[in-house]
Amino acid sequence: MKPDGTQAGSVIPGYRILNTKRSDSNLSICVLASGSKGNAIFVSDGSTSILFDAGLSGIEIERRLESKELDPEQIDAIVVSHEHGDHIQGVGVLSRRYRLPVHITKKTHRAAGNFLGKLHIPVNFKCGNPFSIGSLAIHPFSISHDAVDPVGFTISRNGIRLGIATDLGIATTMVREHLKGCDLIVMEANHDSRMLSEGPYPWPLKQRVKSRAGHLSNDDAKVLLAEVKQKRLKHVILAHLSETNNTQEKAVSRVGEAISGSEINLVVARQDCSSQMIQV
Repeated sequence: MKPDGTQAGSVIPGYRILNTKRSDSNLSICVLASGSKGNAIFVSDGSTSILFDAGLSGIEIERRLESKELDPEQIDAIVVSHEHGDHIQGVGVLSRRYRLPVHITKKTHRAAGNFLGKLHIPVNFKCGNPFSIGSLAIHPFSISHDAVDPVGFTISRNGIRLGIATDLGIATTMVREHLKGCDLIVMEANHDSRMLSEGPYPWPLKQRVKSRAGHLSNDDAKVLLAEVKQKRLKHVILAHLSETNNTQEKAVSRVGEAISGSEINLVVARQDCSSQMIQV
């Protein structure tokens, strides 16, 4: 393991799909941003490329894609997890600018209202019903969060599976079952419980964060990871860390206890910059 917490061979800087699309058996993922100020995740197999949420401005999403030598023109669709602004801020503008279909549940689309504006092509999916975009198979599953119809996702191709589960109040049995058997998981580790309790948030906000519809603590994330880790799991990306109530060091130290002694690559997604491209 490298000093920055990554393993040799697990990170691929400068992964390119700029000029041509290709088809291979791998899935690549880059967390463009993660946190209360904006969230976006890029997933591609070289043939189909998808944005899961676009919670930064359109210009910032473009900038972060281009910083990884990824061409926004090569994105095939946007998939939305829920209607909170830190997940949909750039969805509408990117959909219109690049003529992208937006896959979204009816309830979430309704709740987002005028915030999204006119979408190029809205495509409704139902939580629990798998669907495909190009060569990628997507299974949306219900999560516990204070939104009208929030979902997590698994993304599969050729037996490789990624799991995305952020903005979790609790890790339900359904969440655990969908994350089991993944090769890579993006999971929430929002706050350190003591930092939240002693921190500057007003009491109602602290209660909201700790609630069953709020966000997972480092302790909760540790328990979840211990329950879903299996032999095939190679990468875990900790996401949606609070800038006020958590630190990267605390999150890695606490959640990392669940995989101590394993060869699982544990990294932290950041708000201020994109992660490295990880290929599985």
